[in-house]
Amino acid sequence: MNHELKSISAGLYFVATPIGTARDITLRGLDLLASVDVIAAEDTRTARKLMEIHGIPLGNRPVIAYHDHSGAGQRDRIVEMISSGRSVAYVSEAGTPLVADPGYALGQAVIGAGFKVYAAPGASAVLAALAVAGLPTDRFAFLGFLPAAESQRETALAQVRALDMTLVFYESPKRVGEMLGNLVQVFGGERKGAVCRELTKRFEEVRRGSLEELAQAYAGVPVKGEIVVVVGRPQAETVTSEDIEAALREAMMTMRVKDAAAVVAGAFGRPKREVYQIALHMGGKEDGSGE
Repeated sequence: MNHELKSISAGLYFVATPIGTARDITLRGLDLLASVDVIAAEDTRTARKLMEIHGIPLGNRPVIAYHDHSGAGQRDRIVEMISSGRSVAYVSEAGTPLVADPGYALGQAVIGAGFKVYAAPGASAVLAALAVAGLPTDRFAFLGFLPAAESQRETALAQVRALDMTLVFYESPKRVGEMLGNLVQVFGGERKGAVCRELTKRFEEVRRGSLEELAQAYAGVPVKGEIVVVVGRPQAETVTSEDIEAALREAMMTMRVKDAAAVVAGAFGRPKREVYQIALHMGGKEDGSGE
């Protein structure tokens, strides 16, 4: 199969590469790897191996390293290549560049120099995990790796505890059991989750359950491979009329009745008209329609 493109513009091309199975690369990704003037890679050996698997000749084209420890000098070198009219493909070791992988500073440098940046989308462990976790996907937040220190990890989790969306984390296999324990401590054991290991690879495993069940399953158990942890939304808490009245009483100390009702309705996820009527029954002075 001839992957070579007839023409390709100068610029930087972020090319997604497989996270496991080598065939999980797009045809456009193969076209670009076959056609660009220069290939920049987080791991040059992995990039060369991928091209070898798919029968893409490198020829005399340079393959240069660009990773987390690459400095401004390497970025300037790539920008200079583009300024001279060359096309550069950048690939992470696996997955989509910039998604918990290098590439951001490089993209900023190219954009800042006034040149084009393109994306050739494809494999991503974040999206693969969302697809198999069995949790809502209409709203989600990708939070990358949590801090290594337990106290900092729990602080970071506390900051996102109330987010009404599915949360996606990357985690080290050596620390996943400890991290799940932290999730139970901060989020509560009843919240739903999934641990996705070695996605698209031979020993792929997806374990689903409550955070308590997952924490128990991985406590003290040696784990290998790439890990994605997906956590479902917080469960709706039971709100009583006493809760609403207490919140209204406090809010009406500093706000008009209508404004206090709007704030409390938003906090508890209740209709504004309903909360406004409660405020009026509590003795608040009518100051609007409550709509």
